[in-house]
Amino acid sequence: MKILVANLGSTSLKWRLFDFSNSPERLLHKGGYERVSDYSKAIRDCLAELQSAGHIHSGSDLAAVGFKTVIAQGVSGCVRLDESVLAAMEAFNGLAPAHNPPYITGIRLFSQILPGVPLLGLFETAFYQFAPEANMRYAVPENWYQLGIRRWGFHGASHKFIAERSAELLGRPDVAERARRLYVDGGATPVSGPPLRIISCHLGGSSSITGTLNGAAIGTSMGLTPQSGLPQNNRVGDLDSFAVPYFLRQTGATIDEAERQLCKEGGLKGLSGVSNDMRDIQTAADQGNAKAKLALDVFVASARQWIGSYLLQLNSVDALVFTAGIGENRAELRAAICASLDQLGIILDPDKNAATRATEAVISSASSRVKILVIPTNEELVVAREVKRQLERP
Repeated sequence: MKILVANLGSTSLKWRLFDFSNSPERLLHKGGYERVSDYSKAIRDCLAELQSAGHIHSGSDLAAVGFKTVIAQGVSGCVRLDESVLAAMEAFNGLAPAHNPPYITGIRLFSQILPGVPLLGLFETAFYQFAPEANMRYAVPENWYQLGIRRWGFHGASHKFIAERSAELLGRPDVAERARRLYVDGGATPVSGPPLRIISCHLGGSSSITGTLNGAAIGTSMGLTPQSGLPQNNRVGDLDSFAVPYFLRQTGATIDEAERQLCKEGGLKGLSGVSNDMRDIQTAADQGNAKAKLALDVFVASARQWIGSYLLQLNSVDALVFTAGIGENRAELRAAICASLDQLGIILDPDKNAATRATEAVISSASSRVKILVIPTNEELVVAREVKRQLERP
């Protein structure tokens, strides 16, 4: 069984091809295109590349194509992407304007190019559907809630992978199995040991922090949209709800212009005035740029705030995990986030931290009660596994 996982951006197509013929599954091929202007051509080129590499003879060799879909009205989990689901995604385009439209376009093109091949999406919101309701509700009027205004959470595939892999590394196969089966039984798989408490930090172009208990999320920093939580690359993150009407009244700007600025000119870019890329911001800060230093400080403060929140809610933590582009590669950011947490049992080993870049490692001190881990995420593998599970359901 071969499953292609397609990751669609506004101008990009990336993919990974997995083979489930044997256990464990194998990654056969990965690739991608940037600055895509013709998605139909990009999809056909992707299939041609897979054929040229000898992994498939034609599109019919694919058992399915999986997508890391973001959000849809009234739909979550891993589902077949028929027109009713695409319509539900379109209904929430306003909540994910950078994500939903390219996915919808790409999915329809895949269905035209690969007729008969099942297309399935694992929604990013799925990992949070079992979180306590009190952690996922806003204090808004009921009619707002009925419109879907609540915390949904994102980066679900990444945090689910971390829940599984961290449990394996910590010698808890029971929790890893519970996390793997979460979408099948809603967390009914029993665990045989004490509670396993993980805080996972997905820090990248967009960032979120999630607390997990025995492989299931209890809450996450992102809320109604990927705009919220930590400062993102050029999205503002958390913001008082009255800031927008105040800005509109003061400037006479339109709601569309306010949305554009919040999505394109806020976040790390807005704070630093330098770039939306953490590497450029760090370089500028090292050269004495005060705004760049402020952007780093705000990012770190926000991360520590959310880590502290889940430390309290979990009543402890067994492991603090860093993943994604910043989390896996920026030792100085990891050090800043972990600074002066020794009274909480979180002690970083400076040498291990400095030596770790984009590889799986334990970077905590031998005297640290809490394990500090770097785990490269694998969202596509989570999608492929859930697609396989869905295909095999009776």
